[in-house]
Amino acid sequence: QVQLVQSGGGLVQPGGSLRLSCAASGFRFSSVAMSWVRQAPGKPLEWGSAINTGGDRTDYSDSVKCRFTISRDNDKNTLYLQMNSLRPEDTAVYYCAKDTVRWRMLWNDRVKYDYWGQGTQVTVSS
Repeated sequence: QVQLVQSGGGLVQPGGSLRLSCAASGFRFSSVAMSWVRQAPGKPLEWGSAINTGGDRTDYSDSVKCRFTISRDNDKNTLYLQMNSLRPEDTAVYYCAKDTVRWRMLWNDRVKYDYWGQGTQVTVSS
């Protein structure tokens, strides 16, 4: 069965860095786009970043652009999110999400995913 197992996250001071990982199994990882989506307390899900099947195309929301980097290793079936210059407003539960297509021309909060990771808490606080 499809599994997305996340690791990483935790507590970090403002300006710090964290890396999230998402280990995929049960499907052909290299055949679908993947995303990171987050949910802050009391707020709806917010799409943050996406990467195509080959890893050579990425897209980011304005809120994380130039600070976060999404990447993937298809040999290891693993998705990554490198988060730099973290801010208190980045505090959220972060989810990796499996898409059903290789890439989309438009990424936003309305994209529907068929599988999700278990979620990882990221807290940015001094």
